[in-house]
Amino acid sequence: MNLNEIYNDLERGVSEFIDLEKIKNLIKNYYEKGEVFYVKAGFDPTAPDLHLGHSVILNKMRFLQNHGAIVQFLIGDFTAQIGDPTGKSATRKQLSKEEVLKNAKTYEEQVFKILDKEKTELKFNSTWLNALGAVGIVELTSTFSVARMLERDDFTKRFKEQSPISISEFLYPLLQGYDSVALKCDIEMGGTDQKFNLLMGRTLQRTYNTGKEQGIIMLPLLVGLDGVNKMSKSLGNYIGVSEEPNSMYAKLLSISDELMKEYYNLLSFKTTKEINDIFDNIKNNTLHPKVAKENLALEIVERFWGKDLAINAKNEFDNIHSKNEIPSDIAEFNFDEEQWIVKLMQDTNLASSGSEARRAIKANSVSVNGEKISDEQLKISNGEFIIQVGKRKFAKVIIKG
Repeated sequence: MNLNEIYNDLERGVSEFIDLEKIKNLIKNYYEKGEVFYVKAGFDPTAPDLHLGHSVILNKMRFLQNHGAIVQFLIGDFTAQIGDPTGKSATRKQLSKEEVLKNAKTYEEQVFKILDKEKTELKFNSTWLNALGAVGIVELTSTFSVARMLERDDFTKRFKEQSPISISEFLYPLLQGYDSVALKCDIEMGGTDQKFNLLMGRTLQRTYNTGKEQGIIMLPLLVGLDGVNKMSKSLGNYIGVSEEPNSMYAKLLSISDELMKEYYNLLSFKTTKEINDIFDNIKNNTLHPKVAKENLALEIVERFWGKDLAINAKNEFDNIHSKNEIPSDIAEFNFDEEQWIVKLMQDTNLASSGSEARRAIKANSVSVNGEKISDEQLKISNGEFIIQVGKRKFAKVIIKG
């Protein structure tokens, strides 16, 4: 055990610490005195699926679990019904309790692909926020002024634009901060966009005399596959943690060489020294960037799906892209009559619409039995056909008629 190496790994990929010395001392006390410490991160279950962008925080939490932390994985079932206003230009639609609980269950199933279940306490903030009651809420609101609340960039912008801000949105950071009071956590983690809310927890722990003043770890927002915007389902540039292994592997190989260093720093469980060695070898031309990218993709797919499926995903990708072979798990469709290629592509899930199918044909991206086609009016009948769109979409079609 080398504390300096642990501290280097702790700092890797982090955008900002508040009270770094405190955090280092917590780790040091674990090794010298056997004292565990508590790390909180809150997730509002406003969507049912996590992606690799969410896993950046989970990965750092897992690292801390290896060095003395008990993770308080907080599902904000109460606050999700308000909606976090961070970065929003308009009031968010509130979720029903049923929607929140359904999404929370999905979160619970996914996070233990990363976190150590034995060192994780699953918490729901409705436990203490429901019990807070009207008197408690009023007391909580008295700890912070409207002027201080309007210091938040998103609130300031909306106030100047005379865009509505509901009172419930002012409550959100107070309630998130109160979670830290209830949990008495030593560290809270979040994205760089959460700084105001994270500081609120530190302030309220002091105000409520908890004997704690949490350290804060802020991590960057992972850039998506487009290399420009943060990873987001709405932008379509994401990799879901429950995405099937072949797709996950292929998407990871699609990232640019420039983005690969960031993905290693934020997503890999390798040590800082190991990662630095990888990029030194790339620089010295003793390691090809493609091999480094393949190794990262294998590591991440194995984390979520196991070693066998990760290796299968690599082999499948190599067969399709390097050897121009057909996938082994290709979907098969049967028809009893002649088929028009545009309609056939929709029926076999190779295109979501007729216009998308036509665009693919015009772009010379569609093959039938290995031959490129350019005729949008093509009719296919009697036989077995492999339809391919681009590099990754395949369908086997059997027509009897």
